[in-house]
Amino acid sequence: MANANASKLSLYGGIAANVAIAVSKFVAAYFTGSSAMLSEGIHSLVDTGNSGLLLYGTAQSARPADAEHPFGHSKELYFWGLIVAVLIFAIGGGMSFYEGVKHIQHPEPLEEAGWNYVVLGLSFLFEGIAFYLSVKALLAQSSGNVGFVTMLRTSRDPAVFASVMENLAALIGLALAGIGVFLGHWLNNPYFDGGASVAIGLLLMAVAVFLVGRTKGLLVGTGVDAVTLANLERIARAQPQVREIRSPLTMYLGPNDVIMALDVDFADNLSSTQVAAAVEHLQDAIRAEHPEVQRIFIEAKNLVQAAKHP
Repeated sequence: MANANASKLSLYGGIAANVAIAVSKFVAAYFTGSSAMLSEGIHSLVDTGNSGLLLYGTAQSARPADAEHPFGHSKELYFWGLIVAVLIFAIGGGMSFYEGVKHIQHPEPLEEAGWNYVVLGLSFLFEGIAFYLSVKALLAQSSGNVGFVTMLRTSRDPAVFASVMENLAALIGLALAGIGVFLGHWLNNPYFDGGASVAIGLLLMAVAVFLVGRTKGLLVGTGVDAVTLANLERIARAQPQVREIRSPLTMYLGPNDVIMALDVDFADNLSSTQVAAAVEHLQDAIRAEHPEVQRIFIEAKNLVQAAKHP
């Protein structure tokens, strides 16, 4: 299950780091004329806004159900996760790519490059802390020994996996900016600086495409993984009153909000009252192991037969 507190901590940590880093990068870009540093400043500014949007989405998704939204507002987080991915592509990636191309077409010599190295070093430190917090929140969602890449592919919480990808892209982007600034200054060739900006733009676009794919699937409707599905079937079949079941139908409404529909064939000798009690016992057994399954709809065939033949 997703840990809401860990998710928020990683987002708050990312905002605090990116605000300070963005200001320092823009100052360094102003004094040195570095296109790569300007791209990195844009990157940090976009990351700050994105973390704010994910926090907003988290708050909105926690609103209770109402008459117009009987299943709650959990999918709000998925919507804002998709918006964040689009912003990374359009603003972060697009502007960085544009700045790099413009700098290549109209190169300017780097001045006072020492500013860039100081800012890049501090940025790498703060981004590293933010990345650590986001990875910690990601791994906290796993109940077993699951690797980082697997959790990144299977996490249902955009506030976590988007934060991880943003911070990872930030660290790689800093490395690219550092290489571009160093080579541009050492070889007195500003094209390296512009090239680094283009590379940062392409990196952000690639991250955005990944996030769009992940959040689109969740927004459209994604079921639980195969292991969880098998466990849900095991729990249902283990009930003594259950004779046969169909494979459960599930869908994530939010990171900790799963809806489940299950067709169950109960034993023929059960009365309507006994079937109702068996349904309640089955729901309790499922929620005991999978509290994220908040809504369970069970179609009991025995009840249907009882209604036809009172």
